Amino acid sequence: MKEFDFIRRYLYRSQADADVLLGIGDDAAIVRPRAGYDLCFSSDMLLKNRHFFENVAPADLAHKVLAVNISDMAAMGAAPRWALLSAGLPQLQESWLVEFCDSLFALARRFGVTLIGGDTTKGDLAFNVTIIGELPQGRALRRDAAQIGDDVWVSGRLGLAAAALHHHWQTFALPDAVFDLCEQVRLRPEPRVALGQALLPFARAAQDISDGLAQDLGHILQASGMGAEIFAEEVPTLPQLRDNLDKTALYGCVLAGGDDYELVFTAPQSCRGAVLEAGRASDTPVTRIGRITEGCGRLNISDAAGRPVVLASLGFDHFE
Repeated sequence: MKEFDFIRRYLYRSQADADVLLGIGDDAAIVRPRAGYDLCFSSDMLLKNRHFFENVAPADLAHKVLAVNISDMAAMGAAPRWALLSAGLPQLQESWLVEFCDSLFALARRFGVTLIGGDTTKGDLAFNVTIIGELPQGRALRRDAAQIGDDVWVSGRLGLAAAALHHHWQTFALPDAVFDLCEQVRLRPEPRVALGQALLPFARAAQDISDGLAQDLGHILQASGMGAEIFAEEVPTLPQLRDNLDKTALYGCVLAGGDDYELVFTAPQSCRGAVLEAGRASDTPVTRIGRITEGCGRLNISDAAGRPVVLASLGFDHFE
């Protein structure tokens, strides 16, 4: 199969989007944003043996390639609209392409994303997605907006994807049933778009958790010029992980593991009821885990007895 046969057969799928004036098939796409909205842009690269294992199923890989980008839109409170996909593929194997593209477009349809372009070349399994979203003018959830006294919240449960990775790496062994639950989260993260949009009226700062809670919350603290106090035992995770891991391993996964693509966000204490309602409305569990304090970039994490929690690493380093 030739490159342009692949593009025509698998990527050029008709999607009803009146705001796409020109999609795949020209030198550039043309979209028309709606009046009264700002555009959000984000880009993520995923590489074989750095972000995914070589033997990953193509359907799982496609889901994650797009989901991690949609998660960036969720963190801003934006609605994902358009995406460009660039891919390096070692060969154009039809059965692999069918599974990959069916999964990619299934997720795109679910979140209202239209694929409008990109690039393909022969290479060693590398993917880059640029995603564009919309949100009402001036309403973005930014990293630099946290204020002293804000509550710190997270969505979902943390540490599952990291625990699955450590099981693969044989750092520790999980029971089969626990590993299966964690592996599903690692392979198929669920972007929290509905929650991000529900938080727009009252939340202050937000970030998606891709590289570890401590590290990603640290980005909010640095940008806002604030500190935070986090209570480790309040951070939600899979109960079976608490049962099967020692504290060092557990805290490493839950506080610094990453790859769960949940949201960490801040909101005024007066909005606790509104946050809980946003969670209910978006069918997303939300948990209050700490508060914003003084001290630019200073993050204090304590255990149930009030003792400091010391982490070997705050999160994933892309050049480590």
